[in-house]
Amino acid sequence: MRTGFRKVAVAALIASAITIGAAQARTPTDTLVYGTSLAQVISLDPHQGQDVTALEIMANLYDRLVASTPEGRLIPQLAAAWEIDATSITFHLRPEARFVSGRPVTADDVVWSLTRLMQLNQAPASKLSLTGYTKDNIADLLHVIDPHTLRIDLTGDVAGDLLLYRLSEVATSVVDRDLVEANDIDGDLGNAWLRNHAAGSGPFDLQAWRPNDIVLMNARPEYWGGTPKLSRVVMRHVPESQIERLMLERGDIDIAGALSSGDIAYFRNAGEVGIQSIPTGGFYVLAMNMERPELADPKVRAAIFRSIDYKGIESAILGPYGVERHVPVPVDYADAIPDPADWSFDPEAAKTLLAESGYPEGFSVTIKTINQTPRVEIATAVQAGLARIGIQASVVQGSGADIVSQHRGRDFDILIPQTGSYMPNVMGAMEQFSSNPDNSKDANNAGNFVWRSAWDIPDLTKITAQALRENDPAARSRLFTQMQEQFVEAVPAVFPMFVRFQPIGVSNRVENYNGHPQNVVRLDAVTKTE
Repeated sequence: MRTGFRKVAVAALIASAITIGAAQARTPTDTLVYGTSLAQVISLDPHQGQDVTALEIMANLYDRLVASTPEGRLIPQLAAAWEIDATSITFHLRPEARFVSGRPVTADDVVWSLTRLMQLNQAPASKLSLTGYTKDNIADLLHVIDPHTLRIDLTGDVAGDLLLYRLSEVATSVVDRDLVEANDIDGDLGNAWLRNHAAGSGPFDLQAWRPNDIVLMNARPEYWGGTPKLSRVVMRHVPESQIERLMLERGDIDIAGALSSGDIAYFRNAGEVGIQSIPTGGFYVLAMNMERPELADPKVRAAIFRSIDYKGIESAILGPYGVERHVPVPVDYADAIPDPADWSFDPEAAKTLLAESGYPEGFSVTIKTINQTPRVEIATAVQAGLARIGIQASVVQGSGADIVSQHRGRDFDILIPQTGSYMPNVMGAMEQFSSNPDNSKDANNAGNFVWRSAWDIPDLTKITAQALRENDPAARSRLFTQMQEQFVEAVPAVFPMFVRFQPIGVSNRVENYNGHPQNVVRLDAVTKTE
């Protein structure tokens, strides 16, 4: 009876949320309505989902031990304090933190959640596996001291300060052990249930999610950090830029997250809408599958690099979305090295490289991309560049679920993914480009960005691991430089084309919304004016 009532109530809430724009000229002051693409949101289990929109949703449903500010400074979250020594980090939890169920958050929940992350072994597990934690050793490295104290032993593969940034990511969210275990199905650790439910301690609770339609979150008045200013948050699937622009302009949505560069420009001088350009620290990438013989040739890859008109794409397509950059570290990060001169646009040089590789007449490839601005437009521009040098490319668009699955399964020739950065330094931006401990197909390491392209880089992996465990700042800086130099020398199969920015349109009625490079904006302090 109660279940039936709840379904009716949720359906009514969704219906109300969907008609906000039609029924009212302006969204209610207690409700934030966010229009964006939900195409890639395939799971809201924090130990499984990792799409950028899913991250922002889950960042408000769950807490982590620590968090980071948009500027990259670590701050307390569930852990009120911590101490780092040579072999471990000890965390002291807030005694007032409680899950949606009303149960206190305990050290046992934290240990169980991090263990679950590794046991599920989905893509987010790579956040810890690259630092030496595995599903086999994680339980031995986590220790409950008392209900509000736990210790994480260091593996020897990661410096303590760098591990803290890992622990600020959504992947390490703490879930309610009792609630998740109660919904376990055949030993799945509650994954089937948690994909579309929530069991967190964050400022909001999940009321409903309909894929490619709507997400509805209600504020938790009892949240340990204080009652959120908003009563609810509605995320609507509005993937078309022109429709988003019209909805934002007339007040049907408060934030637009999938605007084209042209529609961003439209709002530049608009009095009712402001534009935030969020530096993600990540990249739009040309991923090439090294299982394809032609692409395994470094001269062919170099030819492809030189076939692309980066300045033209930057000007005509990307605008506020990106800036040309071919080393996977934003140029304004400490220790960043310059781009190599011989990767710039030069079709004639590209043709020469192809001929030297034995492909004077070119060959055919498929370019796969998620059907999302601006990646579709980038793929089309890359297709045109390849045609200039004799490589015939067809572009295949698909949903997030389809394209991501094919990327993880090495089922592609060329693919246009995007990356982010988990901390504002060389390691945070570059590690996913420079580490692939086991390239064998049997490893099935689909969470590893480089593995997906079958790019075997033992030397670069080794120096990345060395930098990750280095505690001395000067020595770490030297290793960061060497990482980038080796990346360039290897002629990468995961090629950064543009450093990525995330421009969003925000109604001037919205206050205290500050975009975050890691897509973990907390919404509990956001307010709206009349």
